Amino acid sequence: MTSLDGVQTPKTRQMPPNKTALVAALDIGTSKIACVIARLKPCPPSDALRGRTHAVELIGLSHIQSRGVKAGAVVDLAECEQAVRQAVALAERTAKVRVESVLLSVSAGRLQGNLVEASAELRNGAVTTADMSRVVSAGMHHATPKGRTVLHALPVGFSLDGVKGVRDPSGMVARHFGIDMNVVTAEATAAKNLMLVVERCHLNVEAMAAGPYLAGLSVLTDDETDLGAAVVEMGAGTTTIATYSGGQFVHASGFALGGQHVTMDLARGLGACIADAERIKTLYGTVLTGGSDARDVMSVPSAGDDDRDVPQMVSRATIANIIRQRVEEIFEMVRDRLAESPFAAEPRARVVLSGGASQLNGVPELASRILGRPVRVGRPLGFGRLPAEAKGASFAVPTGLLLYPQFAHLEHVEPRHTRQVMTGTDGYFGKVGRWLRDGF
Repeated sequence: MTSLDGVQTPKTRQMPPNKTALVAALDIGTSKIACVIARLKPCPPSDALRGRTHAVELIGLSHIQSRGVKAGAVVDLAECEQAVRQAVALAERTAKVRVESVLLSVSAGRLQGNLVEASAELRNGAVTTADMSRVVSAGMHHATPKGRTVLHALPVGFSLDGVKGVRDPSGMVARHFGIDMNVVTAEATAAKNLMLVVERCHLNVEAMAAGPYLAGLSVLTDDETDLGAAVVEMGAGTTTIATYSGGQFVHASGFALGGQHVTMDLARGLGACIADAERIKTLYGTVLTGGSDARDVMSVPSAGDDDRDVPQMVSRATIANIIRQRVEEIFEMVRDRLAESPFAAEPRARVVLSGGASQLNGVPELASRILGRPVRVGRPLGFGRLPAEAKGASFAVPTGLLLYPQFAHLEHVEPRHTRQVMTGTDGYFGKVGRWLRDGF
């Protein structure tokens, strides 16, 4: 068995510009597993949402409680496999199709983006596709530490003979060619186990992509990506960040704190069971307190099994204070991560929140105060008829997965000598070469 160090996760082919394709997206999160199936239909270029060549017609959707996952990483293969099977089967039933391959999101494994500069002398005087691939590949491997795997290798700028700002160097003449690129990596073990769960369900993984990047594809406007923005994806077990500058995805990071930690704090602080703490967070969760909150009390059942235990009376102010302390900690960590990224050089750039934990009352205001930036809660943009449950911030990653094939051509893909077959889903899915096999 060989190491997975430096191996690139599976990447999808470029989206055929004039063909309809069937796409299945799978988001395995800490609190929920979502499976979304859509038909991508060619559409005219959009002035509002650049880069989208296809309209998304949602035909199947499911979301169930996650099992066997902690902080975005698989901790029980059998439990997670059963949950994934259930989610996919429910979506298949709605869509009336059979899923054979999926696009898979990754939020675990301490996501990290590095802005890398790679360069080389040109052999033939003019920049060719082979030159670009050679330089990007060298930079990608140089930027991949031991024990990590590459999720994305995105060129963000080019230079010729030291002159930066070149948009498309193809065919241009120079002696020296350079590329600035964003290499996003994750812990190889976390990515491998996510893929292993899907493989055990007899599904192929068409591609893997970082959660915050996917959220950015779904919730950001073109102006925000051009002027600078940071997407903070607040999941149940992780908080992940993607930063944008000049229309490019330039950095990523993440840490293992999220909405589930708020639930656990409530359970401990109120002496309640976890299910009751989650219900209280969902119904009454806020980081804001008012003048009457100290007097406004509610009954909270005891965590014990004894029916004779007397419920305790807890003020709304107490609940808000418990929630606010943890949410403040999360945004202080976000602030530190942003200070270490290219986002620090964009003083007027805004922050866009996504993920289920971002929907707590008062979170945008608290985030704006701590981060010193304008903050809004993002929702999927440019989708036609989404069900009500998929219109909110908690579905930014699954809907971003449906958009991802339209942007996959921007990334460098390591060559793989693998066999491909057609599966009947418009010929779009069908890679048989497995990343697990490449890594073993």
